[in-house]
Amino acid sequence: MNLKQLGYFVAVAEELHFGRAAERLDMAQPPLSRQIKQLEDDLGAILFNRGRRAVSLTQAGERLLKRGRALIADLDDLRLEIRRLGQGAEGRLRIGFVGSSTYGILPNIIKSYRAHFPEVSLTLSPMNNAQLHRSLVQREIDIAFARPELGDAEFVTRHLQTEALIAAVPDTLTTRLSQTISLEEIAPHAVILYPEYPRPSYADLVLDGCAAQGLEITNRIFTMDLQTALSLVAIGEGICIVPASVGSAARNGLRYCIIEPSIGDTALSLNHRVDEQGQHVQAFVRIAQSVARKTF
Repeated sequence: MNLKQLGYFVAVAEELHFGRAAERLDMAQPPLSRQIKQLEDDLGAILFNRGRRAVSLTQAGERLLKRGRALIADLDDLRLEIRRLGQGAEGRLRIGFVGSSTYGILPNIIKSYRAHFPEVSLTLSPMNNAQLHRSLVQREIDIAFARPELGDAEFVTRHLQTEALIAAVPDTLTTRLSQTISLEEIAPHAVILYPEYPRPSYADLVLDGCAAQGLEITNRIFTMDLQTALSLVAIGEGICIVPASVGSAARNGLRYCIIEPSIGDTALSLNHRVDEQGQHVQAFVRIAQSVARKTF
């Protein structure tokens, strides 16, 4: 028995008339009769009582009609489910991100994607660049928000946002200008850097930017993530250089200052595998780029 024969059988069983069933199926009656006879032979059971004036179902036919309708309904549901998965309307999307991206456009991208695809399950995992790279290679995540990028020929990288580096300082620290801090004012203090490992990392971007302006950071405190670094700043352990978007969120115990002269910028990028063909990723990329264009 195949699905086409099952469809033929259901049509005849519902019509209880071979002629009307043939019209419904847009086929001639003799081929339909042959298909039903072949189905009966394959199953080893008579499905229809064929009288001169009427056609009726046998017990075997009644059972096959009940189960056959359920099978056809399940198949239709399966087709719809697979089609929606192929279109990216259902399923899951696994996203890794650096912590600082939550202060920038990432929340707006997530909100926009959820609005367009509410039935897609999102998994969000904070990671550093090294973890993002490894997870993307091993297909443990589908999208990686990195700073500045992951730099792999097997990845597609799209830059979404470029922003200045600013200083997070204890609110007890007095600077010559309240909203600005000079390199000379940074020099006496410990600089809190993250992540501690693996290297190179965002910490090296900060160190290189300072060195390019003649400021060598000798008093360094390393920690693993942005949140811990900001907590250390708030209790007066030092100064932390962060992306400007981090300054959009007020936090007790610290304030944010523009660095004069500037020590450079940092970029936020969206990365995915070159061989990624899934509609979930492609739709997410389109929405992320649209949000980035509208924001900046």
